[in-house]
Amino acid sequence: MADLPTARVAKERPFLNVGVDFGGPFLIKESSRRNARSQKAYLCLFICFTTKAIHLELVSDLSSAAFLAALDRFIGRRGLPRCIYSDNGTNFTASARELSEVYTLLQENCTEISDTLAQRQVKWIFNPPAASNFGGLWESGIKSAKHHLRRVIGAQLLTFEEFTTLLCKIEAILNSRPLIDLSPDPSDNVDYLSPGHFLIGTSLLHAPEEDISETPLNRLSRWRLLQRAAQCFWKLWSTSYLQSLTPRNKWFNNSSTLKVGDLVLLPQLHRLPLHRPIGKIESVHPGKDNVVRVVSVKTGNSLIARPINKVIPLLQ
Repeated sequence: MADLPTARVAKERPFLNVGVDFGGPFLIKESSRRNARSQKAYLCLFICFTTKAIHLELVSDLSSAAFLAALDRFIGRRGLPRCIYSDNGTNFTASARELSEVYTLLQENCTEISDTLAQRQVKWIFNPPAASNFGGLWESGIKSAKHHLRRVIGAQLLTFEEFTTLLCKIEAILNSRPLIDLSPDPSDNVDYLSPGHFLIGTSLLHAPEEDISETPLNRLSRWRLLQRAAQCFWKLWSTSYLQSLTPRNKWFNNSSTLKVGDLVLLPQLHRLPLHRPIGKIESVHPGKDNVVRVVSVKTGNSLIARPINKVIPLLQ
């Protein structure tokens, strides 16, 4: 496997080199009235090459004006990028029918978008034609956002403002995922580095709120409906994220066991959005066969014992 591109490993500020992609369409309604008309909207994703931080924007259509407006909002909050990477349009032709409009946007408005970016000294780089192995970084970001977003919304029609609010909540959830342990010393405080640290300098935290993910929809106001959607997204995404961290392999060879200082997550305490019960292994307790099946985990000021099937190692 070749080395990563320079833009992926260079020490740069967040969102200096970004990938962009579209997802959708999603149906939204013009207003909160019961008989309001519905229309299409699209998800525009920007992902930082260096920190893997994600920025989500909602666009009302796939015109060049709508995309440039989303780009202006992105630049106003994240800074001017140096390079923008994207698919070149032909990669979308073999995709689902819903992405044909994205292909039209990139083909018909390529010159206008490129000229606008050139005036700002931003370089737009397209993937080669038929290069399906290119762009995995932003494709995975779109999958993470869109896959569960459709499931939590269901048949509900949100307004543009409500959908934008929900995207901000989802953006915070995706930017709270752990990247690396801040300290290898098991005696240090339990903490990890996430994309949110590069954006605000500390962990992304969520205001305390009641768990309403199981509350019937007909009992919720519009604002509580958004809270429920964000909580359901958190549960679906965090479950799939944990499954990706715990592959089930055949026991043909002895696998590496947990050791002192490993950062682990306690899934049974995994409840509200942005709440990750993280701990460090303080000690291990091997059996007579010298196989570790129980560990002592330090979480804040407490020390708890857990079997290894109840802890999930992070950042291996």
